[in-house]
Amino acid sequence: MGWIPCSGMSTTESKKNKKKMKVMSQKSLDQVKPSPERFKADSPLRVKEGSKHRGSYSIASQIFTFRELAAATNNFRAECLLGEGGFGRVYKGHLKNKNQIVAIKQLDHNGLQGNREFLVEVLMLSLLHHPNLVNLIGYCADGDQRLLVYEYMPLGSLEDHLHEISPGQKGLDWNIRMKIAAGAAKGLEYLHDKANPPVIYRDLKCSNILLGEGFYPKLSDFGLAKLGPVGDNTHVSTRVMGTYGYCAPEYAMTGQLTLKSDVYSFGVVLLEIVTGRKAIDYSKATREQNLVAWVRLSQSLLFDGGIDILISCLTYDGRFYIFLILIITICRLDPCSRTEEDSQRWLTQSSKVSILPGDYTKLLLLLPCVFRSSPTCDL
Repeated sequence: MGWIPCSGMSTTESKKNKKKMKVMSQKSLDQVKPSPERFKADSPLRVKEGSKHRGSYSIASQIFTFRELAAATNNFRAECLLGEGGFGRVYKGHLKNKNQIVAIKQLDHNGLQGNREFLVEVLMLSLLHHPNLVNLIGYCADGDQRLLVYEYMPLGSLEDHLHEISPGQKGLDWNIRMKIAAGAAKGLEYLHDKANPPVIYRDLKCSNILLGEGFYPKLSDFGLAKLGPVGDNTHVSTRVMGTYGYCAPEYAMTGQLTLKSDVYSFGVVLLEIVTGRKAIDYSKATREQNLVAWVRLSQSLLFDGGIDILISCLTYDGRFYIFLILIITICRLDPCSRTEEDSQRWLTQSSKVSILPGDYTKLLLLLPCVFRSSPTCDL
């Protein structure tokens, strides 16, 4: 849920980037309090014709009072706390009038960035609707309190099942891992290809991939999302934000944000899914702390404990497919190996993303296609 500057320090805002999202205004939140009319009139965000997941272009989310949400969480008691991060805390709540279990994110009202995140997230999740994006039920802008109400995802996050496994807990099998990877790819493809202008997620990581029943994945936390470049523009210049270990090197160095930035983050997540290791792990030896760097340095990754022990029982052929995924992923993560054509189309077409995760061969071929620009990546 939280973020830090990707490179450990923020770049200055580019003077060239005068076109800001109106919801990112420096005005106090009371002056730009969310309303259906405001978002309908001001937002340039639309969903392309032909998408079966088109938005309604106005906010249908319910407006809650702080009193209602306090009652839903038993006054925000500790036993209802699901997690916390840089922007605030997330609680499990019960809306008695609807008899519905929800997740309630309470933002830290002391920081301006929390206000910005609130506005951006209400806008994005009100206009963008897809099975692999978390559903925003409503929000609260009561006094200085800013809260967001989401559908409850009972299985937590992908991070919980990869890196926070308790003793005796069963890890994710290969089929479930591929199901989660494919679902995240579908959500990202929707943001990049169906939204107009495209939406750059900017904070894709394991903790932001939430899991519903049957390990159904949904992308969450859109507070750092930005509208992507339009027309002849190749990038959006912005202050470098995100989570260390997931940021594309060129974005961290230049502040130039593109769709490729999200694809890099997806590649890191994919490596975490395959290897079972964290993007950044300071408990490891210095050369092994950064997952991307460690994979590049590993010569016998598959047979030296590189892949997660929980899926190491795969056949030789299965491990060979994993090896191909790792190699192609790393090529996409290495900025020196990219060509100009790679910026044209980073995600596969919708018809290819929709392949059932149970079909190993096609799915394993699909995942490398996510990192290719060529439209001829046929299955």
